[in-house]
Amino acid sequence: MDSDDTIAAIATALAPGEGSVAIVRISGPQAEAIGRQLFDAPGAQAWDSHRVLYGHVRDPASGERLDEALLLLMKAPRSFTREDVLELHCHGGLIAVARVLELVLASGARRARPGEFSQRAFLNGRLDLTRAEAISELITARSRRAAQLALAGLDGGLQRRISALRERLLDQLAELEARVDFEEDLPPLDPQALVAELEAVRQELQLLVAEAGVGQLLRDGLKVAIIGRPNVGKSSLLNALSRRERAIVTELPGTTRDLLESELVLQGVPLTLLDTAGIRATDDPVERLGIERSRQALAAADAVLLLVDLSEGWTAADSELCAQLPAAVPSLVVGNKADRAAGDTPAQVEVVISALAGHGLEELAVALLARCGHSLAPGLEVALNARQRDLAAVAATSLAGSLEAAAAGLPWDFWTIDLRQAARSLGEITGEEVNEAVLDRVFSRFCIGK
Repeated sequence: MDSDDTIAAIATALAPGEGSVAIVRISGPQAEAIGRQLFDAPGAQAWDSHRVLYGHVRDPASGERLDEALLLLMKAPRSFTREDVLELHCHGGLIAVARVLELVLASGARRARPGEFSQRAFLNGRLDLTRAEAISELITARSRRAAQLALAGLDGGLQRRISALRERLLDQLAELEARVDFEEDLPPLDPQALVAELEAVRQELQLLVAEAGVGQLLRDGLKVAIIGRPNVGKSSLLNALSRRERAIVTELPGTTRDLLESELVLQGVPLTLLDTAGIRATDDPVERLGIERSRQALAAADAVLLLVDLSEGWTAADSELCAQLPAAVPSLVVGNKADRAAGDTPAQVEVVISALAGHGLEELAVALLARCGHSLAPGLEVALNARQRDLAAVAATSLAGSLEAAAAGLPWDFWTIDLRQAARSLGEITGEEVNEAVLDRVFSRFCIGK
């Protein structure tokens, strides 16, 4: 990244005809000069830092007014990137703000790459890497609970926790390396206390890795396929959970011929429900196509609800469907039409509901999320993303190597090999030890204007 460049991008979401305000953000040494070249502020308005100016964006070549706008100048280091930052608050939509950006780029700025503003904030010491990633997670959060986790990361909760663990490892590493070179000049080191400290850090890392799965569930959500024989109530269940008439519900078997999707949030977890065509043998070519798509959805789902009609009891067709459930995918067998049940609940059924009457839906949501590992979510304060989780897992494995060296009675320098790797991995989480290639990979996932 060339910090001498001045970069620019549209920093707000755009949609045709929607949004009252759109922001063009400029950061770098030429930000103010570009603003002065393009912005006409009438009267004696002062170009002071963190002061809003009113005026018009004007093409200096033709004199044409492109938009009525507000200008906000934030001089270094009191800005997001710790560089001079200038924002033009234009009218929303597509045309006006796009023309303003084109004018900014023609005046000496270059188009920002995805995440480049946040990357500059990191490189200039404004953010550590966990806070920078939390910004992206906050923007893309699909539920209130996911936004709360991202905000905790943005507030530094994750950085403090990881840095504290790393400091504990560095303290032990310093003690060991001192003994490697100067053991005769130092007091004896208590190996049992050192092992206990390394084991305590390893257990904390293992807990973070376990909690990361719950965090991913809250961030990414689940794709849940509802499968079952025709007319067992799949569409009724989708409508009941999404609380609207999303699918056509009739007494005719095979009504659903295609996949229907509905998005909702249950207990903080975003869910995409897939109402599939009833899976059965049929000669109807259209229905066969729907059934094939149902099988594809079943293979790609994060979780599966197998719906059973309690008015008919457990059938051979239900057994066939149960045998088709992917072993690696969490699944739940749900008995529907409880108000019309014929006899005792089949032993295979784990949750009983009436989709049409709306009974048992809360119990269904709790059971589904628990089956998918949601039980830790209510007390979760911070959660690692996938990159951070992998590094924490490497650190925990490295500490296990140090503990094996200790158990084998090997010399101190054997202990330090894996201990040094564990500290390095934790440093990569916060960005204290990270190379440019890693940074490019992290920030390339961000949106253009952030």
